[in-house]
Amino acid sequence: MNIANFLSLLRIILVPVVVIFLIQHSYGKALFTFALAGLTDALDGALARLLSCQTVLGAYLDPIADKLLLTASFVTLSILGIIPSWLTVIVISRDFIILLGIAILSMVSVPYVIKPAFVGKVTTALQIGTIFLALSFQAMSYNFSYDWVMIICWLTGFFTVASGLIYMARGIKFINVAALKEVKK
Repeated sequence: MNIANFLSLLRIILVPVVVIFLIQHSYGKALFTFALAGLTDALDGALARLLSCQTVLGAYLDPIADKLLLTASFVTLSILGIIPSWLTVIVISRDFIILLGIAILSMVSVPYVIKPAFVGKVTTALQIGTIFLALSFQAMSYNFSYDWVMIICWLTGFFTVASGLIYMARGIKFINVAALKEVKK
């Protein structure tokens, strides 16, 4: 196992730690652990490229670790009433729809390439920022207005829906291109 894959596994291991700290209302510890998990996310890809140790396992582990961390954080924070539950539903629904689309494309043998859209990268940054800001708000004894948390929640919701629609459009395009090729045969 290389260092990049180890860091992805470490991120997966940190997911229940973040959740436990949240359940215990230890927001400072949850914030630190979430930030540490985020650091492993930044490092694993960079190290894999730098050390030329990209693997198939890493290609699966990294996004799984990311989704586990974000999903667990969103669900727990919404259960605790720290972020709005509608945002958690949007985030999880988008990911489910994307996975469903990939499954459908695979089942009907439509060739596809998964490339992150710019809006998807913005969405991921906003989702991470939402959790970080919400945890910071709780950990720092309300040293700033909760309005900032709600503003980023609305932005995150908007970009999550927008990126979901873009990925759906891409999936439909893959299906249409494959259908046209089939008709031309």
